[in-house]
Amino acid sequence: MLTWDPRDARSWFGFGVAGNFAGHLEQAGEAGDFATVVTAPDAPKGVFPFYVPGIGSYLETFPLSSDEVRLPESDVPLNLQIEPEAAVLFRASYDDDGMARSLEPVAVGAFNDCSIRRPDAKKLSEKKNWGPASKGLAASLIRISELDHDGRTATLRIASFLRRDGQAHAYGQDSPVVGYSYYGQVLLDWIIDRLHHQMGSDDTPLEPVGHYLRDAGSPEHVLVAIGATRYTDVGESTYLVEGDESVVVVYDADVTSPEQVAAAVAEGREASLEAASVLVQKVRRA
Repeated sequence: MLTWDPRDARSWFGFGVAGNFAGHLEQAGEAGDFATVVTAPDAPKGVFPFYVPGIGSYLETFPLSSDEVRLPESDVPLNLQIEPEAAVLFRASYDDDGMARSLEPVAVGAFNDCSIRRPDAKKLSEKKNWGPASKGLAASLIRISELDHDGRTATLRIASFLRRDGQAHAYGQDSPVVGYSYYGQVLLDWIIDRLHHQMGSDDTPLEPVGHYLRDAGSPEHVLVAIGATRYTDVGESTYLVEGDESVVVVYDADVTSPEQVAAAVAEGREASLEAASVLVQKVRRA
């Protein structure tokens, strides 16, 4: 396992992949945002930034936490949802122009791409980073050296839960990590292509993430959230409130069954799960 240091992580660059799990955007009410984005039938919609160090905007606020979700300051109710994902830490290399050339997987783990459902947001990133502890990353990640369908991640699964009033509810559908629409080398090649060619425009929620990466100094490490799973009925209809706990688990199905993961979370002993990356965040006011 790899334990990350928040001091080191401040030098990372963070971005996500939108629409990499069939049906998630429709459940999240965001499919319409991409109406003008043309992609191959099964392809993700694009990439979006959630942490850009040194860019001089709200995106340079360090958002990662392994133990809390901090609610945004607001005078009106905001609809926040857990977005349970696998996140991959990569070591990046760059060409002479500072643009990403390749991504080498280092570790994978549980991630909460917690999002505000803002129907008036112009860019997807406006729903992603509203301040400290607006994103979740498990303190311990699973070391990997490749991202192949038949490699170390072949037996990994993603499960997520909402704990409220002493009860645990499945929030996202328990799903295989290799079940993403794009995965392995196909995903890596697609990400590099998007970093070079996705420019964004006023009529899409996308931005020139590759240029942001270059302008951030072409950092050695990038953290990529590779897509949120589909919601259960509870996840699709339930928003976070103060006192809730968000639980996301990336686990090895050869070691632990989905039923064992659900039982451990229900009993509050998810930290004892073997061969698992576990993220538990308490929802608190800012």
